[in-house]
Amino acid sequence: MTFTPIKTPIVAKKLFPNYVWDIPANDKVIYLTFDDGPTPEITNWTLKTLKAYKAKATFFCIGDNIEKHPDIFYNVLNDGHTIGNHTQNHIKGWKTKTKDYLNNITEAKKVIDSHKEKFSIANRQSTINNLFRPPYGQISPKQGKTLISLGYKIIMWDVLSFDWDKSITPELCLNNVTSKAKNGSIVVFHDSIKASKNMQYALPKVLDYFNGKGFQFKSLEY
Repeated sequence: MTFTPIKTPIVAKKLFPNYVWDIPANDKVIYLTFDDGPTPEITNWTLKTLKAYKAKATFFCIGDNIEKHPDIFYNVLNDGHTIGNHTQNHIKGWKTKTKDYLNNITEAKKVIDSHKEKFSIANRQSTINNLFRPPYGQISPKQGKTLISLGYKIIMWDVLSFDWDKSITPELCLNNVTSKAKNGSIVVFHDSIKASKNMQYALPKVLDYFNGKGFQFKSLEY
């Protein structure tokens, strides 16, 4: 069984310095990110919860889910959050040929761009850019190098909530974040059905906990 740490080890950051693991800062800022949406009910609930705390976040969307739920994708944009690419079909980089992997990412980008035009969001506050997060954190050196050469920023993380893991309790999911996140941390949640029980318990408490300590929640901007 592979052990995945809650907080990213320093050695990983040193081995892959061209990936973004956190945003070094002296200010009290945390960057919440949500993978795998848009998802009916879960994403809209997430947006409502973030809005209650005036928090911004970054949503790494799956192209296929955008096509299935464009209205929810629009809600993310309309609320002023940042959009990132999470591939078209949530594929694993380690098990996919580089050419096929890149094509899948390009397909997702086309979906994102086409829906931007479809909804004519000329005055939106959110940002659509070349942020990319590999599903499962799986990306080969060749895939990463090629994406960077194409102008993508590969966004990893500093803290994992483990909200998708059904073997942990909602309380532990919450503690994973409150005990490890700090100034500049990039925190991973999922706006998905699989993660919903833990995420919906932990997210408002994370927002309340860090808000009480004077933190702001911002979206990633490049």
